[in-house]
Amino acid sequence: MDLTDACFAGAARQADLLRAGDLTSRDLVAECLRRIDRHDRDLNAFRLVFTDRARAEAEQADARRARGEDAPLLGVPVAVKEDLALHGLPTTGGTAGVDTPAAADVTLVRRLRDAGAIVIGRTRMPELGLWPYTESSWAGPTRNPWSREHSPGGSSGGSAAAVAAGLVGAAIGTDGAGSIRIPSACTGLFGLKPHRDHVPLDEPVWTGLVCAGPITRHVRDAALLLDVLAPGHEHTAAATTDPRRLRIAVSLRPWGPPGIPINGEVRDAVLDTAGLLVDLGHDVTRLDPELREITGSTAFAARYLHCAAISEARLDHPERLDRRTRHAAALGRALPAATVQAALDQQEPLTAHANRVFTDHDLLLTPVLTRPPLRIAEWRHRSAVPTLLAAARMTTFLHLWNVTGNPAAAVPAGHTRTGLPLAVQLVGAPHDENTVLAAAGQLERARPWADRRPPAYDTR
Repeated sequence: MDLTDACFAGAARQADLLRAGDLTSRDLVAECLRRIDRHDRDLNAFRLVFTDRARAEAEQADARRARGEDAPLLGVPVAVKEDLALHGLPTTGGTAGVDTPAAADVTLVRRLRDAGAIVIGRTRMPELGLWPYTESSWAGPTRNPWSREHSPGGSSGGSAAAVAAGLVGAAIGTDGAGSIRIPSACTGLFGLKPHRDHVPLDEPVWTGLVCAGPITRHVRDAALLLDVLAPGHEHTAAATTDPRRLRIAVSLRPWGPPGIPINGEVRDAVLDTAGLLVDLGHDVTRLDPELREITGSTAFAARYLHCAAISEARLDHPERLDRRTRHAAALGRALPAATVQAALDQQEPLTAHANRVFTDHDLLLTPVLTRPPLRIAEWRHRSAVPTLLAAARMTTFLHLWNVTGNPAAAVPAGHTRTGLPLAVQLVGAPHDENTVLAAAGQLERARPWADRRPPAYDTR
């Protein structure tokens, strides 16, 4: 396997190659760094690249292996999103407004390092993680490897762009309103939001809406990372074994105001995936459950804006934010305390109501987004409220599962006529990441997606 193929192989295969002695960490890390140096000036996936440290850790990993040591990710380069604390660096959260360095790595980063992973860089996100695209006036746009004119989504857009372009084999993102699933869908990757608290974040983020999880080329890559981040759950075994006959509900009913349109190619991708699941032996039924769309989505909007205000208040220099971000935070500050509390109080009844679907079904299949990826700067001239409303329509199938906490994944499902990635969402019952992984792994084996690479990056 040449080094370009190794970079696109994904974290699990890279770990296999390193363990077998077919590849050294020094060569793999050097190639990732070379590709970052060549491509990222335009792609803009990374905020920081830890070149010297990554090279040194690669040498250490090879020396450990030569002594007979092993670890699940020994010598494998990964990237982490810039809202995850790294010792000695400000946790920037997509802004230019943080100077205070973190006192320690967040627990999930420590677990990656303890498993032998090499954190090669920190990936970009939009300011405060508020937007479903990754761009700002001061950092410029992060581009989609499948089309430089399009966004990789957000807020984990840098993580997804880096993996899709073969700059790194896996990355960690965070998801408070779809921020792992959106960019995974936009870039042809598998992205899993685990159940709330499945992967430790050390403290609740965004009143508990945010979860951390993997963004990867293959389902097995994600399972391997989850086995490191949340040990004891046999994620890899689930991802590599066909599931039992599953009861799967298919829904095209948006969560929000009625009349939200769904792009025809998006709809077709969902129905085609439903047909494939039938062919694989599963019981698939159309079910558009009533999910308290108006009251629930209104409460989520209040909670979302409240979280924007919380995030802004923690900055050292909030004045450095873009005007649209400051406006969103101001809307959150203006909410009466009673409104915020009422929104928080909705979580438990809404969770019970939404999870009724899993009384008779193992999984829920929906779109991820209602449309293909955004163009770069498509919403640049919109103010905060029109942008928030447009984003809510585009991501209407995602927010509910941040409120309830359920595991949910973006699974690649082909491409548009113009070559942009399409995806579907698989939602699992509470704490049932393994059924999501098993079904997604089976879909990948039946309809492989990772062999197709963005042409501009499929070269040395």
